[in-house]
Amino acid sequence: MIALLPTARRNRSGFTMIELILSIGAAALILIVANQVLFTSLRLRNTVSDAIESAAPLELALDSIRLDLQGAVTPKTNGLISGSFRAGNLSSTVNSQPVSLEFNTTTGSLRATEPWGSVQRVSYSLKNSVEDGAGAMDLYRGVCRNLLATSVAEVEDQLLLRDVAGWMSNLSMAPSGSSNGIRPILRA
Repeated sequence: MIALLPTARRNRSGFTMIELILSIGAAALILIVANQVLFTSLRLRNTVSDAIESAAPLELALDSIRLDLQGAVTPKTNGLISGSFRAGNLSSTVNSQPVSLEFNTTTGSLRATEPWGSVQRVSYSLKNSVEDGAGAMDLYRGVCRNLLATSVAEVEDQLLLRDVAGWMSNLSMAPSGSSNGIRPILRA
């Protein structure tokens, strides 16, 4: 009889080449999906951030106007602090500059050196833009904090909004009923 040689035993403690290729392929698919989710979320974050940043200047301007109108002082015929509520194409009572709206409001802050700071005269005007193209108008808020000045009162001009016409065209092009993130100026 012929004796059979013992067959070599296979070492089963490692992975086969097929198993390694399949596991690397599965890991690659998982990484591709994770990469797509990450970059989609980054694009979404950038889009939302851009939308918020583009609406911020208009929101700040409208909030300033809203606060001034909420704190408007009731006009009296002979009151110095109460002032008058004037609108239209007029000259400021403080510095004779052209303004569109002028009234007294209580949105000022009290300081030790300016006890009259709680009532201030504000004016709103459109001025030709310095930085934007020709014909662009910027919205400025003029603030006079010292209504009892014995000399010429100082008016602090604050830029509220650049290129007002551009903002108006953007708002008018928005579809009706769409939410562009901007609250209405007047609430019913």
